[in-house]
Amino acid sequence: MSEFWNQWGNVVIEGLGQTLVMVCVALALSIIIGIPLGVLLVIARPGGLNSNFTLYSILNSVINVLRSLPFIILLFLILPLTKLIMGTTIGVQGVLLPLIIYTAPYLARLVETSLLEVDGGVIEAYQAMGISHFHIIRSVLLREARGGIIRGLTIAMIGLIGATAMAGLVGAGGLGSIAYQYGFLRNEPAVMYTTIILLIVLVQIVQSLGNTIAKSLDRS
Repeated sequence: MSEFWNQWGNVVIEGLGQTLVMVCVALALSIIIGIPLGVLLVIARPGGLNSNFTLYSILNSVINVLRSLPFIILLFLILPLTKLIMGTTIGVQGVLLPLIIYTAPYLARLVETSLLEVDGGVIEAYQAMGISHFHIIRSVLLREARGGIIRGLTIAMIGLIGATAMAGLVGAGGLGSIAYQYGFLRNEPAVMYTTIILLIVLVQIVQSLGNTIAKSLDRS
């Protein structure tokens, strides 16, 4: 074990750091985009607080198209756009845009689902009292659905971890890149198994934390 860490420890730690950077940055930006999109889907849908069929149809169609694309296909599909915006298509920087485009629509749909589970009677009561739509969204919809939103964020983060592993196949760095370059191409099974174990542990930590936070919010 000590011999393994002497040889591969720095490589594995660097890969873990790159994976965490990709996941955290992409998730943060996806939250900024995805949660407002999810809210917009709910309020613009037929029967919503501010129904707009045209806007809802456009958003719904775009999100469905983006969600239907496997990440590895999306990665190659938007290479010119990635190069234009990020200045590179390799490394951590080169994969952030595809990760965001992959995650934000998925998160928006999860947020939409959580918001739609809020009791419509409560919303109608607030509307009858003349409460503004902004206040209803902030103090009723988002508050009542926060447990579900956290669960959605947990699912999205786990999906991001898997996506970063796939991104390693095209030189994005991270644990996926280490598993492919060293574990597979150089036939180092110990490196392969180590990265797999780290990814599993990472997913378990995220899932456990997400469940704990969501339960505490449901009780409050």
